[in-house]
Amino acid sequence: MSPFEAFLMSSGVTTDSRDIPIDSIFFALKGERFNGNDYALKALELGAKYAVVDEGDHTDPRIMEVKSVLESLQQCAKEYRRHLAIPIIGLTGSNGKTTNKELFHAVLCKRYKTFATKGNFNNHLGVPLSLLSIPKNSELAIIEMGANHQKEISLLSSICEPTIGYITNFGKAHLEGFGGLNGVIKGKSELYDYLRIANKTAMINLDDDIQIEKSKDLNHFGFGISNGLITWSSSSHSEFAKVNIRSKNRSYSIQSLLSGAFNENNIAAAACIGHHFDVAPKDIKEAIESYVPKMNRAEWRATKSNNVLLDAYNANPTSMKLSIDSFSKWHKQDGLLIIGDMFELGEEAAFEHQVIVNLLISLELQHQCILIGSHFGDTDWLGLKFENTKELAAFWKKEGAPKDASILLKGSRGIALETLLELL
Repeated sequence: MSPFEAFLMSSGVTTDSRDIPIDSIFFALKGERFNGNDYALKALELGAKYAVVDEGDHTDPRIMEVKSVLESLQQCAKEYRRHLAIPIIGLTGSNGKTTNKELFHAVLCKRYKTFATKGNFNNHLGVPLSLLSIPKNSELAIIEMGANHQKEISLLSSICEPTIGYITNFGKAHLEGFGGLNGVIKGKSELYDYLRIANKTAMINLDDDIQIEKSKDLNHFGFGISNGLITWSSSSHSEFAKVNIRSKNRSYSIQSLLSGAFNENNIAAAACIGHHFDVAPKDIKEAIESYVPKMNRAEWRATKSNNVLLDAYNANPTSMKLSIDSFSKWHKQDGLLIIGDMFELGEEAAFEHQVIVNLLISLELQHQCILIGSHFGDTDWLGLKFENTKELAAFWKKEGAPKDASILLKGSRGIALETLLELL
């Protein structure tokens, strides 16, 4: 029996010996600080139907020995994806992957039984686990694919075999692993390489010259300001993105709860995928207008003394600039920006952090901004700056925390800006 055959007879997959659903299949993965092979028998005792291992001598017929548990998990996911035989949208990009995934899901759920990647399960382990979580009665799936180095998107594409691929953008994210912006473009474009070889389809932003160039000779559809399956224009009159959508048959407007003009493009992308799959315009509008940001991604929270825009899940130079520009435009009078370091920038770290400081100075935000982290600490910022959130918290406890303000918390996950919420 193969792991895939065992999977089809199981209740699902688990890789955590502390969480064993009854009749599940346990894949004994290894990491730097753990070895799942040591817990195979325990997993069976706790209710697993089968266990997949790559170490040890086992006589229990429920234990399947393979060369590599990780590769076996990935192959199992690939076989299940083929078994499902449904359209899968593969989604990657430097910024906005999760927002686009959630908007696509909201729109497509209006007509189809649609599955989407949960949380941030988008790497070499998360993608196969996501695929193996797709309910058997699903009609569509959206799989988010993340990467921080070359060949990762190529691997993930080969596992999930998307029928439609979309790259949100090419930005300054994970520069250290990709080796600069050109490396980012090359790495993300591996999705196009897969689609080209597999004769599948790309959705592209027809206003993005890089997408147009890199998707040459591909089956494609797209969206843009002046051409595409749908066209769109901005009609935002507040910090919350609003767009007008035009298709062959009609036009309509979408007023979202997404903060920032940069989300206008994400709304257009979600509308485009909806039109491609023949979702009714009224349903597209309703789905996007009712979507509320969450998971620390541009999420407004009312605290005891302030209104906080929490965008502390991740940060890179591209997303940081967009957030600062948008927030400062609408909150020049009552705004406070608390900006944390951006990680994984490699040799570009010092330069990119100084670029952000220069932007803040050009916007005259010296007295409305606090910087946190060692990278920002090395810039020539003359305003308030702290090594970490604990130092800022201690400062507030002594001097008093801000009140009656609109506050942007933006930084990489490792800075843990969300820990400041209890003081705000």
